[in-house]
Amino acid sequence: MNLKEWLRVREIGSERYYHNLSVSHLIEASIKKGEGILGANGTLIVRTGERTGRSPNDRFIVREETSEKNIEWNKINIETTIDVYEHVYKRIRNHLRGKEIFVFDGYVGADPEYRLKIRVVAEQAWHALFATTLFIRPKPEEIVDFEPDFTVYACGNLKLESEKDKVKSNTAIILNFKERTILICGSNYGGEIKKSIFTVMNYFMPDKNVFPMHCSANIGERGDTAIFFGLSGTGKTTLSADPARRLIGDDEHGWSDKGVFNFEGGCYAKVIRLSKVSEPLIYNSIRFGSILENVIYDENTRIVNYDDASITENTRATYPVDFIPGVVLEGKGDHPENIFFLTADAFGILPPVSKLEPEMAMYHFLSGYTAKVAGTEAGITEPQATFSTCFGAPFMPRSPWVYAKMLSEKMKRHKASCWLINTGWSGGPYGVGKRMSIELTRSIISAALGGKLQNSKFIRLNNLNLFVPEKIEGIDSRLLIAENTWSDKNLYKEKMKSLIAMFNKNFEKFRSGADSKVIEAGPHL
Repeated sequence: MNLKEWLRVREIGSERYYHNLSVSHLIEASIKKGEGILGANGTLIVRTGERTGRSPNDRFIVREETSEKNIEWNKINIETTIDVYEHVYKRIRNHLRGKEIFVFDGYVGADPEYRLKIRVVAEQAWHALFATTLFIRPKPEEIVDFEPDFTVYACGNLKLESEKDKVKSNTAIILNFKERTILICGSNYGGEIKKSIFTVMNYFMPDKNVFPMHCSANIGERGDTAIFFGLSGTGKTTLSADPARRLIGDDEHGWSDKGVFNFEGGCYAKVIRLSKVSEPLIYNSIRFGSILENVIYDENTRIVNYDDASITENTRATYPVDFIPGVVLEGKGDHPENIFFLTADAFGILPPVSKLEPEMAMYHFLSGYTAKVAGTEAGITEPQATFSTCFGAPFMPRSPWVYAKMLSEKMKRHKASCWLINTGWSGGPYGVGKRMSIELTRSIISAALGGKLQNSKFIRLNNLNLFVPEKIEGIDSRLLIAENTWSDKNLYKEKMKSLIAMFNKNFEKFRSGADSKVIEAGPHL
């Protein structure tokens, strides 16, 4: 079935549709339609409106016979009915009828054995450009009679009515695994398209014995693969974009029996306070063919001010992976030798690096700890602990144990080393201490990647229950144990007990299903 027939079958009825337009055409269309402007660096600069980040409370999954037993229904995976889905789908069809439509057909998953064909149907040209930039672009012969495995309808300008449409607000993101369709209404934030597809992969991949991961990945000179788990703001994108290593991808990957493969064909980097000195690979990748969301720029020169968070702290750039020099274009690597869990501990309690045994890794993977700092979100005036299971709970529709057991099994089978890296604060909490420098963290990670820590002597921190290297060449040993960097040791112990209590409270929901060794692997008072 060709695209025109496909659109008619779905009763959209648009005669003005544009299929897999080039980047230049999409940028031109977006500017003509008033969706964005061209920045001094050649990027398309757009505003996403009132929604400058994801809307997790407005994301729903249709509960039906195929999803009912496979979804971990909770406050994150919120159920809705087939009737609500069909009602909103009808509203989308009516909204798109007669409008210009921009369609992207492509892939998610660099390994052909596991990839899905995806279609993004958008009312805005820049959303089609977002998909073109972020997902895997097909060859011309691959889109002849293209039949999608999953379809996204991106209709950010369609504002819903909460009571009338049986949703929570004017926004709804609805996933229907049976119909293989995603509906996005009321939010123009590009990340909704990206993360909805990631959720789809996290749902289907375990059935193919592929461990889906919210992580970045890169490869060293000797072909060694490393993966980096971490929530937003922990340095996942920054640390994987290492000039000394080749990038596989910055955010979403699968780990199969053959190795690691990227889900995407692009990067979606947070760019608040982006520095050319500290993050040259990312900085230089933001050029013609990329998109900047919600950044502030000079009206006359159109030069971007990356330090200005007037609209949001969550300013973003989207660019193809091949904008990164030396990127692994095939998007695949061997089984990882090193796994890094990144956390930005704003309390200043965790050491900059700790070695995790398999049970410890499982504990910290289930915990998924980081901390938000004052100013990043409304209402946050002091550090706030955040626990996001599997370092990506909003995108993990199945039980956390599905993913945690896959991590443990693959770690043991392929003898991967696991490290907990604190990219947060030292010498005190946020507002008192200082944040770890990127240079320090890179030095620590380089030592781990180079095998320099494998035979190190480790010190066990009893309460935190972590193994810390006694020394690392070229690094002040005093920095390796967080307590040593605090002037008030009693205050450190007080704050440490408070953080451990948070870990313990969070882990209560896993205790009944956890092996005793995993429970004992966590911190304790």
